[in-house]
Amino acid sequence: MTQSVVVQVGQCGNQIGCCFWDLALREHAAVNQKGIYDDAISNFFRNVDTRVVSDGDSISKGRISSLKARAVLIDMEEGVVNEILQGPLRDVFDSKQLITDISGSGNNWAVGHKVFGSLYQEQILEKLRKSAEHCDCLQCFFIIHSMGGGTGSGLGTFLLKVLEDEFPEVYRFVTAVYPSNEDDVITSPYNSMLAMKELNEHADCVLPIDNQSLFDIISKIDLVVNSGKLGTTVKPKSLVTSNVGTVTKRHKKPFDAMNNIVANLLLSLTSSARFEGSLNMDLNEISMNLVPFPQLHYLVSSLTPLYTLADVNIPPRRLDQMFSDAFSKDHQLIQADPRHSLYLACALIVRGNVQISDLRRNIERLKPALQFVSWNQEGWKTSLCSVPPVGHSHSLLALANNTCVKPTFMELRERFMRLYKKKAHLHHYLQVDGMEESAFAEAVSSLSALIQEYNELDATKSMPVPDVPRLSVAM
Repeated sequence: MTQSVVVQVGQCGNQIGCCFWDLALREHAAVNQKGIYDDAISNFFRNVDTRVVSDGDSISKGRISSLKARAVLIDMEEGVVNEILQGPLRDVFDSKQLITDISGSGNNWAVGHKVFGSLYQEQILEKLRKSAEHCDCLQCFFIIHSMGGGTGSGLGTFLLKVLEDEFPEVYRFVTAVYPSNEDDVITSPYNSMLAMKELNEHADCVLPIDNQSLFDIISKIDLVVNSGKLGTTVKPKSLVTSNVGTVTKRHKKPFDAMNNIVANLLLSLTSSARFEGSLNMDLNEISMNLVPFPQLHYLVSSLTPLYTLADVNIPPRRLDQMFSDAFSKDHQLIQADPRHSLYLACALIVRGNVQISDLRRNIERLKPALQFVSWNQEGWKTSLCSVPPVGHSHSLLALANNTCVKPTFMELRERFMRLYKKKAHLHHYLQVDGMEESAFAEAVSSLSALIQEYNELDATKSMPVPDVPRLSVAM
């Protein structure tokens, strides 16, 4: 079995990480009721003998002694990390996994990337190496950060280059949360644009998440619950409606519920690496099969059923409906409609009591309505994991490499240009040591080149699919 290390950066990254570790522990507790340290739980957790005074010796087999997350927590403010250390998850982390400062990045990519990057590079490297040493077979780094803030976008993308230099063979999966149009950080278009250039160059796969999509999803769930239709009830210890077992109370905006959606995305993404199934899919297979061109590594994700994420008791949908939902825009975690755009490849990660025949039948049913690029008409990758999410019979995560991400990037460029043309707030960046105005021009050029690649692919949409002659085998 392989192991993965989660690196959560900035306020957003650490809040999502907190939800992820909480849900991961619940999932493994439901499956592993004998308390034995097995291959599945070793993917994200070490089993540590806390009686040893030193670094804590890992125990590879036997009963669970004390679980420690394979994680590095980084934030240039102390607030969120301190909340985690004082909450229910405090025993899952120790001081050797944390890097904090007290000043914050001031919503400035340059401060996070140039100042704190240089200041903390050695400390970050030391903690990453230590995490890697505790793994038998390190396969992947999951980096979680926002695009709009200073620490998440700046230090989060600085970290990518560090990982590429230090661990070139280990995959770098980035979960990046993009700001909505109503974002209250005035400099978020600058931060997002500068971060995009780093993601283009140093990530293997990026799962873009749109804050507005998450908010819309939670609002729809609330509507369903409050409508009283379908006999819907909310579970008494829901992560959405109560703060039982969570670190923070629900805010005015349901950030905890939104963060749970992203946490469940990561749990589904890694389910095949942790549990048995009739069709296993490794993380390297996602990168290998879904990224035909190095820069086009942005994967649109959709989850179904969504109400599982809110702990809402709604009668389960039929299996076929679940597959249809995964391709509807209401279930996408970014504001996009892949059905009306061009697919380069698609992965379906199914969990629960689902047969290969169900999978094949639904792919054949959906295929006629989906437009795949002419040279990859059979660009499907599938996975069947036998362990469903807690409390449900099955679930589906769809990952699409699709040109529908292009409008998100075009909108980001437009928001950036509105500020940049007036040189608004630019002095905050240029007064940072090592930051030059040419970085902005390079970032625009990088994103424009990415958009152009998607344009060229979209231009092939109406082209006829060549009927490739197949080799006939004499019987």
